[in-house]
Amino acid sequence: QVQLVESGGGLVQAGGSLRLSCAASGSIFSFNAMGWYRQAPGKQRDVVAFMPSGGSTKYADSVKGRFTISRDNAKNTVYLQMNSLKPEDTAVYYCYIDMATMWSRSNDFWGQGTQVTVSS
Repeated sequence: QVQLVESGGGLVQAGGSLRLSCAASGSIFSFNAMGWYRQAPGKQRDVVAFMPSGGSTKYADSVKGRFTISRDNAKNTVYLQMNSLKPEDTAVYYCYIDMATMWSRSNDFWGQGTQVTVSS
């Protein structure tokens, strides 16, 4: 079974940095689209960064210049580098990967979520 396991969340002071990782395991051929989302309690889930299968990577205005999404195909891992963190970045972060597997050329998978807390 294909699974996504997130790691790297935690508590950090404002202005600090964290790198989130999303490691995929299973029968994976390649990544298509991928992205990171976040949701604070009582709030709507928002797109933070999205890397489509075709086109340019897009970032939410609130994180532009501070967050960077990347991937390492050899490790089947997607990353979110978060710099200059602000208290308003506090949320549960979820990774998303649309990937080709042995069963289909396109399948949606979500990570379990990892808590990021930024203290002021």
